[in-house]
Amino acid sequence: MHQRGGAPRVRSSATIYVGRRAGPPHVKIGCVADCLFCRIAAGEVPATRVLESSRTIAFRDINPQAPVHVLVIPRAHYDDLPALAAAGDGLLAEVAAQAHLVASQEGIADSGYRVVFNTGANGGQTVGHVHAHVIGGRQMTWPPG
Repeated sequence: MHQRGGAPRVRSSATIYVGRRAGPPHVKIGCVADCLFCRIAAGEVPATRVLESSRTIAFRDINPQAPVHVLVIPRAHYDDLPALAAAGDGLLAEVAAQAHLVASQEGIADSGYRVVFNTGANGGQTVGHVHAHVIGGRQMTWPPG
């Protein structure tokens, strides 16, 4: 059956397994030369660091949207939240825990704060290295954006 003025309509799907069912895709790259956040993690670009662990770094956003606006990144390069979640090595939980430690250290944990992961162009992600925004110190409005 053809659609009007075009190619035939195809209704099919396939699942291909080679050896075993593949897990969710993820990409972990040590450092990407042209990635701003990789360069911050490597110490090549200055940033006002507020908290560090062996696998994460937290630093102040250069364009703050609230009195407290800190970014938490993994030192290793993951493009976005789905890639970090697929890694399955506890790093996503560590980033979330570091976000709470930042909020505590900044004095906003009790009053409330927001943790945001922007993912993809329409989600507002402007740097292709996963990062959590820890935002607080003022009343947050809803809906955001």
